[in-house]
Formats: sequence, structure tokens, C-alpha cells
Amino acid sequence: MGRSEKPLDPTAGPVQRFAHDLRALRRAAKSPTYRDMARRTGYSAPTLSSAAAGERPPSLPVTLAYVAACGGHPDEWERRWRELTEHVPSGPTPSPDDPAPYRGLARFETADDGLFFGRDHLVGDLLEMTRKHPFVALVGPSGSGKSSLLRAGLVPALRRLPEDDGRPATIRICTPGETPLTTHGGLLSPVEGAAPTVLLVDQFEEVFTLCRDPSERSGFLQGLLRSRPVPGEGGLRVVVTVRADFYGHCADHPELVEALNTATQLVGSMSPEQVRETIVKPATSSRLVVEKALTSQIIADMAQEPGALPLMSHTLLELWHRRRARTLTLQAYRAIGGIQGAVAHTAEELFRDMSEAQAGLARMMLLRLITPGDGAPDTRRPVDRDELARSPEAEAVLERLVRARLVTADDATMNLSHEALITAWPRLHTWVDADRERLRLQRRLTEAAREWAQLDRDSDALYRGTRLVAARDAFIRTDGSTDDLTPLEREFLRESLRRGRYTRPFVAVSRRFVRSRWWLVFRLATACSMVLWTVWFLNREHP
Repeated sequence: MGRSEKPLDPTAGPVQRFAHDLRALRRAAKSPTYRDMARRTGYSAPTLSSAAAGERPPSLPVTLAYVAACGGHPDEWERRWRELTEHVPSGPTPSPDDPAPYRGLARFETADDGLFFGRDHLVGDLLEMTRKHPFVALVGPSGSGKSSLLRAGLVPALRRLPEDDGRPATIRICTPGETPLTTHGGLLSPVEGAAPTVLLVDQFEEVFTLCRDPSERSGFLQGLLRSRPVPGEGGLRVVVTVRADFYGHCADHPELVEALNTATQLVGSMSPEQVRETIVKPATSSRLVVEKALTSQIIADMAQEPGALPLMSHTLLELWHRRRARTLTLQAYRAIGGIQGAVAHTAEELFRDMSEAQAGLARMMLLRLITPGDGAPDTRRPVDRDELARSPEAEAVLERLVRARLVTADDATMNLSHEALITAWPRLHTWVDADRERLRLQRRLTEAAREWAQLDRDSDALYRGTRLVAARDAFIRTDGSTDDLTPLEREFLRESLRRGRYTRPFVAVSRRFVRSRWWLVFRLATACSMVLWTVWFLNREHP
């Protein structure tokens, strides 16, 4: 079954007619999903779906890939594409053959160093610290660009070092996740030789926010700290990025405290000149023009929004989509609401085009991508794609979220594009606040179900007592449905209920009794009975 698409009017113009005919070709091929088409062509599903969106002419390579996946005739469609672009210029799109100069909410990757500006001094300081110390922490608030600095700044700088002056034998990158030692334990052993192995641990706070097993956490930390590079003998060097609001969690581990006290690099706000570089230099590299008034306005707005780098990057990408010829304009900036309004503008545009059922699926997916803070800020939660896309309808909605750049896809792992979404998009922030306690219960249920599966569905790992009652009340509707649970979570909860069916009525009745006023009467009656029994016993012993 194909994905749901926004209706097109083929009489609205040549671009819409071309997209309409592409869709007809896909229907004639029995409507393969864009995910299946992506596997056949090497292009991503969002790139292929944008070819038939009717918003702008697709590039020729994308058009031919779409046609090939649907069994069409390439020569015929190349001729049609050339006829289309003679009358309607092919608008630049962030496709593989014409990339955008801005990354949006997504982080910069190691191959993006040619677009990474404004952090030269900080990169140099971090490089020197990495060469001198075995364990380095890069600390800064959310939205300060730590992940991009690590990938697009430090990694290229390390690779440019001379072989005889500290160039690493290999550079490894990971994020801890829920099981850091189990998943990444193999990365903790350095490559043998004279050159060091550098391990970059991004989003190090996940050791505290996602990993619930103390032994797993402790083993991973010990692995990071135990290896020390020796001059001429290689060894392991570690660089971690830590959100400033989770820095205090490190104090519970003495060895980690010692390492952090030795080498910590703070990431602060960018100066106005650095902000100017991040705006203008990527545009210049793509032969674009940025209005001076626009640059000045963004710099002024950034001064009032610390930690807003991802929001600025998203805004610049939206301005690139809305450019006038080759110019990014102040008028477009104001139309999308500036730094703070751009993310919400993008998200709300998407939701306006969704049906009620699609919006419900999108809400479920976005909330699963968030870990609610317990006395700490809310954070992102990476999940497997299968946890979100459990039906063709859900797959279509997920692709739309990816295409809108609200969600990123990394192989089979899905993630929020940035934590800034949680606070910058009022709708999402309201959802999280409204469902905060339910989300906490759901995270615990997910972990318990996985552990149950890992233990070969051992009945001792099932829910019982108050945990079972709380999960039943939160996730099972009056009609018995559990639509927002994964198959494993649903099986785990139903098996827990089946096993606990004899105790559940007693537990429920007992809880209601304890909360009632009859509990006080019962306690008073019991106390009186004990007094009367004591008097009777004493009189019997001493008549």
C-alpha cells in the first residue's frame, strides 16, 4: 500500500501536472511504498516523494530514479522533464546533486566541514586539549553546537595533523544509548600501534538519562577512564560532549570528577562576528546573497536567544527554500516568524495538511521520541524505526515528519532533529506537559517489556501489584484497545494481566477500602477488640 499524499490538481500548472503523472505511474506499478522505492534506487524515501509533491520540478536524476522504481521508460520521462524545465526552471532543492548550504535542525557531520564556520578558535583549543589529555569534556548548554563542533570541527582537525605529530590511528564516534557498555564496549579497546585511538562520545548525558542499569553505566565509565595513552605507544583518548544542565550528574563518580577537573572545555555563546560568519560564508560558497538587513536582524535576535544555534540554522534553511532568485531576504524571515517562530511555522504547516488520524499518529511518534525529565529538562530519545512505523499509514506519516526535518533518520534509528523542538514548538511542549506522567509509565513499560523478551519471557519479569494496576489504567482503554503500544509492549502487558488475574480484584478492592472512611472504623474496632481481649486475659489469670 502506497503512502498518503496531498491531493494534486493537474490543471494548476505544468509542475503539478508532471507530479500528477508521476503519481499515476506509481499507481500503475501497484503503488510501491517510497521506502521500497528507496531500496531499489539508492535515493531516500523523502527525496523520491518530493519528486511527486508538485511543489517544484525535481532534478533529472531523481526523476529518472522515480521512473525506474516504477518500471517506466527513462527516455520518455527525460524528454518530458526537459520540456518541463524549458518553461519552468528546476528550482534548487536539497537533493544529492544540489545540497543546501545550511543543515537546519540536523547536526553538522564530518563531511560538512566546508560549511562549518564561526568556531575556528574553539576548534583549535579543543584540538590542543585532546592532544595533551587522555579524557576531555566539551560542556555547553543545549543548542550551543557541541555535536557539530565535535564532528565538523574536531574530526577534520585531527585528520589534518601530521602522522608524526599526533594524527590518530582511527577516530570512532558513538552516542551511549540505553546500553552503552553492551553496544559500544568494542570501541573501548585502542588499536595497537604508535598512534592513539580517539573515541568521541557525543551526548554523554545519555549515560544518565537513558541507561537505567547501574552496572552497565559503571562498566562503560570505567572503560572510558581506564586506558591512558603513552607517548610512542598509542592508547585511547576520549572526548565527550555533556549538556551543562547534566554536568552535575558526573559528580557521583569520583574517577570521572578527577578527569573532568583536569580537562574541560566550555562552549559559550557566539560573538556577533562569529554569527555573521555562520550566516554569510555558507551562502557565499553556494553563490547566494544574504541581504545585509537580514544578517543584522538575525544577529540582533541571536543576542537575545542563547543556545539558539539550531533554531538559527533551521531558519536559514527555511529562508533558502523561500529565497528570491539567489537572495535570502528579510521579508521571508519576518514571514516565518524569525528565529523563534521558524520551527513552529514549519511544524504547523505540516499539521495543517494532515487528517485527524494522521495528526494522532504524528503525536504518538513525537512523544515516543522524548524522555520526560524527572527534576531535569526533557531530552530526546532515539528509537528503532519499527517502534514508530507499525503500519503503512504510520510509515507515511513518519516519512512526512522526516521530510519536514522534524525527525531525522539514521539507518534504522529515528530521533528528534534537535531538543530545541521541545521548547520552541508550543504544540509539542503542551503535549509533553499534558502526558508527562503517562510518558514516564510508558518508558518504564518499554524497558520492562524488552527485559522480559531478553529473559525468554520469564514470568518472574512480568508486572505485578501496583505497577500492573498503574499500567492497566494508563494504557488499556475501556474497550480493551491498546493502539499506542508496540506489539511487544502489548503482549507483555496482556500476559502480566493474565498471570495476575487472581490478585487484581483483591488489589483493587483493597486499595479502595484503604482509601475509604471505613478503614478508620476498622482500625478503631481492631484496637477496641485488642483492649477487651487483654482485660479478659488478665482477669482469667488473676480471678
